[in-house]
Amino acid sequence: MTTILKTYARLWADDLDRTLPLLRSLVGRGPDLRFAFEGVELAAIGDFLVVAGPPGVRARYAHASATVVVSDLDELTRELAAHGAEVTTPEAASATGRFLYARHAGGAEVEYVEWTPGLVRQVLGRD
Repeated sequence: MTTILKTYARLWADDLDRTLPLLRSLVGRGPDLRFAFEGVELAAIGDFLVVAGPPGVRARYAHASATVVVSDLDELTRELAAHGAEVTTPEAASATGRFLYARHAGGAEVEYVEWTPGLVRQVLGRD
């Protein structure tokens, strides 16, 4: 059985640098990670994943309501299938690890990510 390691609420922004100061103040620290991916900039800060960029580019990712970091993407895929979920974006790789998008039987769509071991240690302090 896969374990959920972290869940991020998604925030949509035009400008990441203008968005982060308030979140730094609210969360009490800076981003755990920040990177660019396919035309958007992302920053994970506290329990938020900020997705910033032009509205048309951000719209490619707006179908998912959250980003969920899991311990084992392969096991998660089996669990999704067993519960009638549909993988809407097949597994792919990014700088943070492997990910996919899935629509649950009830209609919710979520991005699931299996981080690299180094990132799990860096952000969560776990092995």
